Amino acid sequence: MSGVELTNVVKKYGETQVIHGIDLTVNEGEFAVFVGPSGCGKSTLLRMIAGLEETTSGKIRIGQRDVTREDPAERGVAMVFQTYALYPHMTVAENMGFGLRMTGHPKAEVKQKVNEAARILQLTDYLDRKPAALSGGQRQRVAIGRSITRGPEVFLFDEPLSNLDAELRVEMRVEIARLHKDIGATMIYVTHDQVEAMTLADKIVVLRKGVIEQVGAPLELYRDPDNRFVAGFIGSPAMNFLDATVQDGALQVPALGGRVEVPQTLPEAGRAVSLGLRPEHLRVTEGDSFTVDLTEALGGVSYAYLRASSGERIIVEERGDTRAKIGDTVGLAFDTDRSMLFDAKTEGRIR
Repeated sequence: MSGVELTNVVKKYGETQVIHGIDLTVNEGEFAVFVGPSGCGKSTLLRMIAGLEETTSGKIRIGQRDVTREDPAERGVAMVFQTYALYPHMTVAENMGFGLRMTGHPKAEVKQKVNEAARILQLTDYLDRKPAALSGGQRQRVAIGRSITRGPEVFLFDEPLSNLDAELRVEMRVEIARLHKDIGATMIYVTHDQVEAMTLADKIVVLRKGVIEQVGAPLELYRDPDNRFVAGFIGSPAMNFLDATVQDGALQVPALGGRVEVPQTLPEAGRAVSLGLRPEHLRVTEGDSFTVDLTEALGGVSYAYLRASSGERIIVEERGDTRAKIGDTVGLAFDTDRSMLFDAKTEGRIR
């Protein structure tokens, strides 16, 4: 088991640069998740760590070794892809032990490692089955088991749950979290799903356009984002952003009907800012400033989609027995201590 360290890592395809000088440390035994929108470079960065993409410049270290120019097989990593890539004519046991057999390990050792991986992943009863007789979640567990048998220093996951249905995704999230707890290995996981990131990660790495926007623990990023992009990406539903202007020591927020006082130290008068409010920090009140366009009832919680007279859209989380209905006209209140301010131009946080 080893950590991973990236130093000024760059990736170019010809004249096009897609990874821009990444510096990152994933500590030994840590579960790090790369998140970001499509095209942000998260899978490319993972493949560079695996050795499947050449590093244009910079260094990649695994443990004490510089592996920047080493072949994938020499890096001590195992990768799980979103496609299971199982051999259909082989049994579960044969699939899980294939890599060990190809590298000349004794049959007894292969069997022992396969049985141990099957025990960890609760696949013991399926070792004689072929992939066609397994569910999607079971097939993905076999793919993970094939990685475990190799005894890698670092596990790499490239959107391993994206081909599963919603129920299986939840089940496999739990399985992967339990696996990390059981074996304590260093894991790096790529996903576009911030819910997966929040529930699995010790450390989240938020990427945009080949640059790291922020690194931190899930709740740290949720509660204290550095910029508007991170604030909007982490959290579901996303944070509401309302246009505002600094005026006379307060904010003028058209969507909220005018003057709003907030506890932050405000910049100079006339400066355009964005007021960030998470749905759970808002509450519907009596009034006529907003129209309820849509509601989503999810049982214990509902989301009301409001439209202000200024045209801006706001999502409010509701709990309890009394909730807004489509077509209602309502007012809005919020906890100013939970508000966040962002510069309208740079999108940086104003603290």
